Amino acid sequence: MNQLEFFEIPSPCIGVCQSGERGYCKGCYRSREERLHWLSVDDNTKRIIIQACNRRKKSALRRAQQVPKNEQDIEQGKLF
Repeated sequence: MNQLEFFEIPSPCIGVCQSGERGYCKGCYRSREERLHWLSVDDNTKRIIIQACNRRKKSALRRAQQVPKNEQDIEQGKLF
């Protein structure tokens, strides 16, 4: 059973409008096309876009937390 939706789905924009290395906005993680067509797509498509943005954000956060091995050695100091 699906819940009825009574409210408009707001834009995920947080005002950080810069493209990252993969072409997605660094603030909301939407692609250029997703940002461009946001006002013209239906609510179901907006939900799909928001789900994709959440996956992209989680992936970006995981990548940011990974420290390359050579940087890890520098932080911990070398024993030999």
